[in-house]
Amino acid sequence: MLFLVISEPRPEAPSAVASQRKRFWDWIAPLQASGEVRSIHAKVGRGAVVLFDVASNEGLHQRLNEWADIVPARFEVHALIDPDAAKAFLNRT
Repeated sequence: MLFLVISEPRPEAPSAVASQRKRFWDWIAPLQASGEVRSIHAKVGRGAVVLFDVASNEGLHQRLNEWADIVPARFEVHALIDPDAAKAFLNRT
């Protein structure tokens, strides 16, 4: 299941949370290596945009809780459809 997640960290001084932000990158590296994170981009200012490929809603829930334990944030979550699946759906009609 594909989910695009956009984080909006709490408004704290960037220098006050630098160590947490470093921990975030250490946490997400193995998820990238395994393919559970297809891509990640830091936002200008603060925050990140991550494309997760997880097996279930519960799997995403677990990852977002882990993320929030490192960098408290508000998350905007968008469920996505793989482009090939979207095209196949359109071709059925």
